[in-house]
Amino acid sequence: MHYSSLTFELIVGFFLLFVIVKIVGRKMIRQITPFTFIASIMFGELLGNALFEPGIGIGYILYSISLWGLLLIIVEYLGQKSLFFRGLFEGKPSALINNGVVDYRQLKKNRMNLNQLQSLLRQSETFSIREVAYCYLEVDGSLSILKKSKYKKTTQGDLKLPEKQVHVPVTLIRDGTVLWDEIKDAGFNEVWLKKQLQTQRVSDYKDVFIAEWLEGDGIFVQTYAQSRRK
Repeated sequence: MHYSSLTFELIVGFFLLFVIVKIVGRKMIRQITPFTFIASIMFGELLGNALFEPGIGIGYILYSISLWGLLLIIVEYLGQKSLFFRGLFEGKPSALINNGVVDYRQLKKNRMNLNQLQSLLRQSETFSIREVAYCYLEVDGSLSILKKSKYKKTTQGDLKLPEKQVHVPVTLIRDGTVLWDEIKDAGFNEVWLKKQLQTQRVSDYKDVFIAEWLEGDGIFVQTYAQSRRK
């Protein structure tokens, strides 16, 4: 392929993609839904294959990208006009934590586990599940978190209180499995753990969905029965 022909096709493809993205709007870049993710990949594939496939000229590039862009614009238009199509193509947020209780069924539906949920919470500056009143998994994979009132951000300066030592929550039990290494590192043992669970009326480790210890705030326990009650 001659450099002049390749240069011309690249320039045309570049500006054509730019125009389509401008028409569709910034949402395609800022809010990546499953549909827009697939659409973005297809744009790249269409342009790349058309450029480097022998015998394909500028007409094929214009046609393929324009047709795909038109379909994308139609879908975006239907999503704006119809709640049905909006839910079909964009999806809906999922309530992973509802009124302070982790919804086990929603985690399973979204193919998530507690490790992943805790990791996403920490990325949102939330280090303990007990702090969360409501948590939604948005369609772009991000978390929206509403904390319980007593855990909402305030500064020591605002309250004119002396600084207190900060402690990291320790996960004791996850998915019915006791994390003995975590318990040992925190300086606790099995006798201590059983006493703590008894205060929450829990007798069997396997009944516990998540158990967490925070110095100064005690133990937080949620059973499978609580998770599936919603």
